[in-house]
Amino acid sequence: MTEWVEGRVLQNKRWTDELHSLQLEADLQPYHAGQYTRLALDVEGVRVARPYSFVNPPGTAYHEFFFNSVPGGPLSNHLLALDVGDTIWVAPNAAGFLTLDEVPDGRELWMLATGTAIGPFLSILKTAAPWQRFDRIVLAYAVREQRDLCYADRMDALVKKHQGHFIWQPFISREQVKGAMSGRITSAIADKSLEQRTGVPLRASSSQVMICGNPEMVKDCIALLKERGLQKNLRSAPGHITVERYW
Repeated sequence: MTEWVEGRVLQNKRWTDELHSLQLEADLQPYHAGQYTRLALDVEGVRVARPYSFVNPPGTAYHEFFFNSVPGGPLSNHLLALDVGDTIWVAPNAAGFLTLDEVPDGRELWMLATGTAIGPFLSILKTAAPWQRFDRIVLAYAVREQRDLCYADRMDALVKKHQGHFIWQPFISREQVKGAMSGRITSAIADKSLEQRTGVPLRASSSQVMICGNPEMVKDCIALLKERGLQKNLRSAPGHITVERYW
């Protein structure tokens, strides 16, 4: 098995000082929406690699990754310096279980994300599977400021395309923005204000929940959902909660 293949940068987009999208072409093995691969650069003679989720759906001519630049980060700050045409190492085989193949059937599909963890859900929502399998889909997405909603136009387009079928609910913690909820997703689950806002039930009898974000958010969401009768989804014991911790 080849550990790395060479990719070429097609676009390096800067959304904000911290948030960026990298598009590249590379000959990768087939993968599922929701999975991730590893990107790598040789830094001072050492190959530095980190996992990044695909934003694009499978079958597109490019691969897109949404990432946050961290002060002193071993790889992200070097990714910022890449120009169109530059080369980058990519692991050819994807990994990860935050895919609809792993999710049992239900009526409502909930997607809960923070920050750059929106990536795998954007990939999934660009495929046909969620729209064929679920009656209602809700994406709850938490960021700090309105400018951090980098892919808002894509989500707005999905709302128009799938009217009555899809709702996306932003959470913005540091600003009051029309249409956005304040505070945390966990608080809105605990007091049921998220369900009240969206008009979609969150229940063990018919809901599936996919969670991707920082470990504390994932842990707290799981605890709250378990209090309401939902259980983690395992291959040996199908449940309601499918998760990916984003670092």
